[in-house]
Amino acid sequence: MNERVRLAVLGLGAVARAVHLPILSRRSDRFEIAGICDVADAAVTAVGDRFCIPRQRRFSTLERMLDAVPADALAVLTSGSHAGAALAGLDRGLAVLSEKPLAMTVREADLLATAVGARRDRLMLAYMKLYDPAVRRAVQLVAARPRARAVEVTVLHPSSEAQLAASELGPGVFAASPEVARSFSEGLRALEAEALGPPAAASLGALYSGVLLGSVVHDLAVLRALGIEIAVIDHAERWPASAVPASLAVFGRTTDGVRVSVQWHYLHDYPAYRELVRWHDERGSVELEFPSPYLLRAPTVLREISADGDLTGDRRFTSPTEAFEEQLLAFHAMVTGAAAPAAGVPEGRADIVTCQRVASAIARREEVHIGGEAAATVPADR
Repeated sequence: MNERVRLAVLGLGAVARAVHLPILSRRSDRFEIAGICDVADAAVTAVGDRFCIPRQRRFSTLERMLDAVPADALAVLTSGSHAGAALAGLDRGLAVLSEKPLAMTVREADLLATAVGARRDRLMLAYMKLYDPAVRRAVQLVAARPRARAVEVTVLHPSSEAQLAASELGPGVFAASPEVARSFSEGLRALEAEALGPPAAASLGALYSGVLLGSVVHDLAVLRALGIEIAVIDHAERWPASAVPASLAVFGRTTDGVRVSVQWHYLHDYPAYRELVRWHDERGSVELEFPSPYLLRAPTVLREISADGDLTGDRRFTSPTEAFEEQLLAFHAMVTGAAAPAAGVPEGRADIVTCQRVASAIARREEVHIGGEAAATVPADR
């Protein structure tokens, strides 16, 4: 294979326009944008013009793009479940970069596992924080520290418009046709019902797909990198119940008793996005503070607070290296056979199960019947 990977791009929404496409355009030494595709014709035109994509490489359906352009890999950057598009790429023999969430249901994840088989180099799940130099350094630090007593995650999430204001999004707000939007919504509602059962999906479906699988999964990936897997959900609640997105609190523990708390708050007019992961042990703490995911060249801040005799140390680390770019370079290495991905189908499936268990705990608290795939997780957390 040539050094440059020919990458077909599906989905031209905010993350594609603010992050992936600017990096792909800049890293033309490693990537060629083989084609772009979106259900919104205006988005295809605007993005194609902005990034100088020839008209014959612009498409409105994935099938037409895959039929028309020679490609080595497919980037699935759409909203909702990515399973169908990822399967289409895998069936064509392409390597796939899938944005989060991998899928909405365990069933979809298992179909992807069958398609990938034993080859981990066929699908990368885009948990970009795993490629952040600060996260990699934090992994090294906690490996040399005592077992954690507690790990805390806090996310303060302003409106998307506020986050995107300083990004490299480019001009334009693009919407699919009413027919396409209705079909997407109906498909998403059906997957939510398959995951949670119809009664719980009606009440919690948007929280499950939009907040848990749409945002909290990134923190689950960071926790996993730090050696923290939530095995039991002790308590979960959201408030106010009438608002989506709203606030979410989850308290759980690992198999060896480390307490884990996750608090996620949508605060429309909050001045800036904040995301913190804190590890606490008997000798000190390790803290990660992440910038808005739509900003390039905004470094993550890592702090290590520790004691040495009667002295207290507080070390601070940052890096100018862009996590999204590192992720794309790691994907290039995967496609060319140089390395395996940091996260793939097994990690995506595990996060779907965890999110279903959180939804189950909230449903029980709100006395809503839980069904679907999530019903199988109820006895484990009682």
